[in-house]
Amino acid sequence: MNDEGNVTTLPQEEEAPKRDALQSTEVSQPPQTGALRISWWIPAIAAAVIALVVLFGIRSRVVAENNVANVAREAAIPVVRVVHPSANEGAKEIALPGNTVAYTDAPIYARTNGYLRHWYFDIGARVKKGQLLAVIETPEIDQQLQQSRSDLETAQANYNIAKITASRWEDLVSTGSVSQQETDQAKSDLAARKSTADASASNVHRLEELQSFEKIYAPFDGIITARNIDVGNLIDAGANSPKELFHLASTNKLRIYVAIPEVYSEAAKDGATATLTLDEFPNRTFKGAIVRNANAFDAASRTLNTEVDVDNPSGELRPGAYVFVHFKLPDSVKAMTIPSNALIFRKEGLQVGVVRDNKAELVSVKLGHDYGNSVEILSGLQPSDAVITSPPDSLVSGTQIKIAAQNDGD
Repeated sequence: MNDEGNVTTLPQEEEAPKRDALQSTEVSQPPQTGALRISWWIPAIAAAVIALVVLFGIRSRVVAENNVANVAREAAIPVVRVVHPSANEGAKEIALPGNTVAYTDAPIYARTNGYLRHWYFDIGARVKKGQLLAVIETPEIDQQLQQSRSDLETAQANYNIAKITASRWEDLVSTGSVSQQETDQAKSDLAARKSTADASASNVHRLEELQSFEKIYAPFDGIITARNIDVGNLIDAGANSPKELFHLASTNKLRIYVAIPEVYSEAAKDGATATLTLDEFPNRTFKGAIVRNANAFDAASRTLNTEVDVDNPSGELRPGAYVFVHFKLPDSVKAMTIPSNALIFRKEGLQVGVVRDNKAELVSVKLGHDYGNSVEILSGLQPSDAVITSPPDSLVSGTQIKIAAQNDGD
């Protein structure tokens, strides 16, 4: 380039040697092998790092999924609380409800028709056997009795004349004065007259008996517990009459009828003692004795009807009272108690859930007394059983179960 800015062109002869010298220099320079190796390993290392990152990412994701699945499975296992059945100390004695009944109890009806003339005892009165309770007027019976007595006299007169006639004919037939046929007719008439007289006599006795029922007497010693009549009432005879005249109860001894469950039936031994408690006498007990039982279980309730007799000379106990009868149980009767919230009520019957080998098992049980917060179990459980309290509604046999620690909060 010159001072004026123009480009000076060298001659081709000068450019050729320079170009040849440059090419010879490039050809004679040796290759750079280290740089080539480094350039090859860089992508390999990068690929390995990426693979490791992907591998560890997948592995951590699989581990996380497995942990979530394990947590879900653990959460799906029901956590329950359990208790062990406890021996029921109260099973040494049972208290069952009963009703007191008068030892002898009878409604008194009229045996004849008429009108009440007078009554002599009201409710609560103590009467002795044979005492007069009431008198009934029976005008129709009186008239019938009078007529039947007249008929009896007529029949008796006819019988007497027939007897005389038959005797005479027998005497005449022996002499041949009368025929045998006439004599037989006289004897037959005598037999008919005798039957008529006997019938009239029986009718008189019947009406006399009816007339005797005008007076009502006490059939046994007792207390008048009901009086359903008053002076002037129309009285109809028979047990089908609209109402009874009196009700009489003997209370010197009372009967108590108790329905004993089948599992406790061994306690119903004749002659065994029993004690009675009443709300009316909160601090007292009365002694009684088992005298008999039905010797057959009621098909509906599976109970044994048992009679307990108790002496009541002072009359403190009254018929119809509601009492609790306490029985001593034999040692063979065993029972346990569990909380009430352990019971399961389903179509299969009363059941309880127990934990065995970390699995739930539903066991059928037989219920005894209900104490409110706890119940008595008569059969189906062992003291070593772990009973599930407040079991879930979906609990079935074979369900995996986890038992809560005893110190877990509610």
